[in-house]
Amino acid sequence: MSNELIINSTQDGCRIALLKQKNLVEFHNDHDSDKFKVGDIYLGTVKKIVQGLNAAFIDIGYEKDAFLHYLDLGPQLRSLNKYTKQAQHSKSTNGLLGKFKNEPDINKLGKMSQVLTRGQQILVQVVKEPISTKGPRLSCELSLAGRYMVLVPFSNTVNISKKITESEERKRLMRLMSSIKPDNFGVIIRTVAKDKAVAELDRDLRNLVESWQEGMKRLHAVKPREKVIGEMSRASSILRDILSESFDSVTTDDKEIFNEVKAYIHKIAPEKEKIVKQYNGKAKIFEAFGVEKQIKSLFGKSVSLQKGGYLIIEHTEALHVVDVNSGNKSNAGEDQEATALAVNMEAAKEVARQLRLRDMGGIIVIDFIDMRRVENKKKLYAHMKDVMKDDRAKNTILPLTKFGLMQITRQRVRPEMNIATKEVCPTCAGTGKISATILVSDTIEKNLELILTSQNEKSLTMTVHPFLHAYFTKGVFSKRWEWYKKHHTWVKVEKDSSLGISDYSFQNKLGDEIELVS
Repeated sequence: MSNELIINSTQDGCRIALLKQKNLVEFHNDHDSDKFKVGDIYLGTVKKIVQGLNAAFIDIGYEKDAFLHYLDLGPQLRSLNKYTKQAQHSKSTNGLLGKFKNEPDINKLGKMSQVLTRGQQILVQVVKEPISTKGPRLSCELSLAGRYMVLVPFSNTVNISKKITESEERKRLMRLMSSIKPDNFGVIIRTVAKDKAVAELDRDLRNLVESWQEGMKRLHAVKPREKVIGEMSRASSILRDILSESFDSVTTDDKEIFNEVKAYIHKIAPEKEKIVKQYNGKAKIFEAFGVEKQIKSLFGKSVSLQKGGYLIIEHTEALHVVDVNSGNKSNAGEDQEATALAVNMEAAKEVARQLRLRDMGGIIVIDFIDMRRVENKKKLYAHMKDVMKDDRAKNTILPLTKFGLMQITRQRVRPEMNIATKEVCPTCAGTGKISATILVSDTIEKNLELILTSQNEKSLTMTVHPFLHAYFTKGVFSKRWEWYKKHHTWVKVEKDSSLGISDYSFQNKLGDEIELVS
């Protein structure tokens, strides 16, 4: 199955689309202003200890103090605090922990006031991004995620993913990692490490140790509320988690992102470096790959299924509800039970896709079409578990209840992706009253003539809604042909479905937008 990553550079960051067989399965908006990403490590200051919650609020620079519960401190908190103080007072810290003597573990059932004091500086890691009215959720069990493993400082254990079931492979990985890992560093082996060569695992381990060392060397100069170790960009983190042999291409329209992604892939998988490509086409990259249209059609309240039927997705503060409807689907040769099963199976696949696409978390309740046969209910449950395998977020799926409801819990670590698919009319601004839309084309032509005559532009590109693109370009003697006869200049007309029907823009030969001078 082919995988493609499309990265569109924007003014304040980038938009990232993951395609499987040309179908959009993940979409991310990565803003430059976004801070406090999952995995970021900060030097925080204890602001308040709340005895009733057995928790503390930590200042890491967000408008609201971040939350740290006692159970998220980790057993090696004293070792972490001791090493933090040493690194802050020493410029020659190399980050290695072989000669560092660990402190005793904290009491699992202890109180926050016994281990932290107000005003104390502490290293913390973001495990949940700010959502709604809540600040970030923190942990003191620091870890650095790599492609094949997770590095855990102040630990000596080697743990292996439960999804690696072969005993010989588990023994091989245990023996290998125990021999190459640095002292006082623990390692969690990820599922993708199965059957990987020693060289690949060793390279990944060295990269993680280097990241830790660099962060610890900077610690003596870092001020409270500043980032010590930053999680990589969203594009690179996606590649870290899902890059595989089935990955066909990573395409971006930005030179800086192209160089960053290429350098990262060269670092983790040099043999895959050639899949990184820079897009130089005339149309916008999301238009060229059909992403823009899929975004508009997939984020609405109602989502259509390919073979008939549709989903209604409702969001509430407490949970998400998905209603499955058969619509006009009917199979003359099959009974009602078979029809219900067919729609439900297709709906399950689309629900799994929607959960990833919108990054929906918390409790999800799905109201499938009622089925009577127990074997069909079991078949649907097994199918749902199968289509959720590719989801990188932790999830739990329960069998259908007597009412035909399926309950899913899905890990939520960042705000849900929500894109408005209903547009306010650009002409009436939502008032319900508009001037005749046919006048839009007249306005465009007047501005075009103004640019070609008064502003003396000779190489011109015009970007319009697809409807207007067809109006100006279709036919042997099109409007564009009339402009050429009159002004002796060929105007390039590009279509952009993200524009409103009355929105348009003009660009010069350098691609800069032309300001209209009245």
